[in-house]
Amino acid sequence: MQTWWLNKGLLKHKTRTSLAAGLLVALLTAGQAVGEKATGPLRVHPTNPRYFTDGSGKAVYLTGSHTWTNFQDGGWQGSSPERLFDYKAYLDFLQAHNHNFIRLWTPETAANHLEDGTWALVDPVPYRRTGPGEALDGKPRFDLTKLNQAYFDRLCQRVLAAGERGIYVAVMLFDLWGVGGYNNLGAWQGHPFHKDNNVNGINGDPDGDGKGLESHTLQIPAITALQKAYVEKVMDTVGDLDNVLYEIINEGYDETKEWQYHLVDLIKQYEAAKPKQHPVGINTLNLPLLFGSRADWISPGSVGYRDDPPAADGRKVVISDTDRLWGVGGDHRWVWKSFLRGHNPIYMDRIAAVTGSPEGDLSVFEGARKAMGHTRTLANRMNLAEMTPRNDLASTQYCLANPGKEYLVYLPEGGEVTVDLSVASGVLEVEWFNPSTGTATNGGTIEGGAKLSFKVPFEGDAVLYVRRKP
Repeated sequence: MQTWWLNKGLLKHKTRTSLAAGLLVALLTAGQAVGEKATGPLRVHPTNPRYFTDGSGKAVYLTGSHTWTNFQDGGWQGSSPERLFDYKAYLDFLQAHNHNFIRLWTPETAANHLEDGTWALVDPVPYRRTGPGEALDGKPRFDLTKLNQAYFDRLCQRVLAAGERGIYVAVMLFDLWGVGGYNNLGAWQGHPFHKDNNVNGINGDPDGDGKGLESHTLQIPAITALQKAYVEKVMDTVGDLDNVLYEIINEGYDETKEWQYHLVDLIKQYEAAKPKQHPVGINTLNLPLLFGSRADWISPGSVGYRDDPPAADGRKVVISDTDRLWGVGGDHRWVWKSFLRGHNPIYMDRIAAVTGSPEGDLSVFEGARKAMGHTRTLANRMNLAEMTPRNDLASTQYCLANPGKEYLVYLPEGGEVTVDLSVASGVLEVEWFNPSTGTATNGGTIEGGAKLSFKVPFEGDAVLYVRRKP
């Protein structure tokens, strides 16, 4: 959920451009190495569709922090000073935490009319302000037939810069907030599709309710045509890059289903004739609409994905997002639970040190950030393509397993757990990881072939890793 706005200005980029040693070493070095670059566009893994794969054939686990102003600069309501978003510092932050995925936010509006009567401008935007005449914010009106190259240049630059760090980017195309969702009428007043803001006679609010929700349907063909041109320009801009995913809209409501489905098909059809095809995702729609869509990945908004996430069944790649579930919320336990249930957890993060958020961090933020990095280290260490959620194999019901070879178990309350190792014959290695301290402990070796109990050697929640000895 979008809760605040930050920054105006333009940040320019000029260029386009061994874990086998043990869990302890792997976790201590997580985030220090340069991220691996994508070796091909992601596609759903053919044998384990809970995850994507790239040109290497391995399963790719996605996780990371995203924040509202990581693409366009804007302004927040109140007396806080203006400040440019430091995109390089943001990428440094992600890399230091061993993250490999972000959503690149676009608010869709060009200006937010604030409660004090001032305007918080957003820059850059997809359309050129040519006039004649002034928009509601006092700036020249938009000509919706003229796309703003500066917008697409920045898009390319930021996706490229992330790719150099081994970070995948979900390019957000539209946003409910910008058309007046959540009764944010100030954002709609600054939208290019508002009838008073363009020279083309486009009216995205035909019922006159002060919102442009109709522009996220198929009922205005002229707007659908403009959106098609914009989406195709996005694909022409970043479609040759390997670290790209597409996200249709941030928080589209159920009535936008046909429009979202139409855009999913548009992207897939347009890219079918291109050398590279990229995953397309949707979010927030009710679960039957999400799972019944032709999208490659989804982010459910069901609260059932909070405290006890359901096991992913492989119908879709699930990128579970705290933005869908809390707005701002979730802790390190949520990250571990989601990972153990076969999801790809991502975090809506103020990142106050980078964004200058007046609200600052919450105490749980850093724990969740570290947990995402730790889960990614484990995902890379395991043969993730063979790991599936097996609630039945652990008494805590949080278990990723390749039965007979590898078992990863989460104990949310610590204590003791029973793991069914009946099909795991021979000698097995045991390791413990403490999510609170970031330290690992060698648990020695055991003989498999039975159900065995394990007691956590420290206080608090714990992660148990059992694997066949090489």
